Amino acid sequence: MGKLPGKVAVITGASAGLGLAIAHDFAREGARVVLMGRREAPLAAAAAAIGPAASFVAGDVTCQDDLDRLFAAVKHRHGGLDILVANAGGVGGGPVATCSEDAFDGLIALNVKSVFFTVQKAIPLLRSPSSIVVMGSTSAEIALPGGSLYAASKAALRSFVRSWAAELAPLGARVNLVGPGPTDTPLVESIEAAGGGPGLDRLISTRGSLHRRGRAEEIAAAVRFLSSEESNWTTGAALYVDGGIAYL
Repeated sequence: MGKLPGKVAVITGASAGLGLAIAHDFAREGARVVLMGRREAPLAAAAAAIGPAASFVAGDVTCQDDLDRLFAAVKHRHGGLDILVANAGGVGGGPVATCSEDAFDGLIALNVKSVFFTVQKAIPLLRSPSSIVVMGSTSAEIALPGGSLYAASKAALRSFVRSWAAELAPLGARVNLVGPGPTDTPLVESIEAAGGGPGLDRLISTRGSLHRRGRAEEIAAAVRFLSSEESNWTTGAALYVDGGIAYL
């Protein structure tokens, strides 16, 4: 028997990268997974690859109506929710001297506002006990020249998790954060394509102790732990899965 038998899990940003790795891992552990992402074709392919335990809702987490459709579908198909993984997010902003107002608003809407309302709209469906895992970043804990807006958006999530853990405990919900370091995903590939590869390589070589990129399945394992009964006494925590970059 797997670690998540019969659990219903919603995973946002699940068409590729970490979200898709988490969805595969959860399904192998016995969960039924509902994937959300903006692109329908990759979502459909992901759900088909996972198998009958998976379904999907195409939508944009920054759109309130799309979030409403997501949770209406979960209620209709499953009646309730055991696990929420708020994974959707992005990078951007750039140096403070050149960041535009549109870039600022767009990144905050995706990385902060959408997470807030994803969690809010999930609350009426949460069973007791349940688990919410918010995907943060090592960047919230370190100086990130040229990436202050991204780092601040992830630091906001750390603050959310502390407060939500106290607010939602009476409902039987635990709330924790997983903070990946640089991990081999399409998001990191996009950073490299935009010329940010050398900066990532310097970060990996000069901080921490393991000095390599992470693998998506390593992040998924941490999310699974915080979603399972193995972490029943863990809430309000931040688990940085980053080779020691955040603290060493």
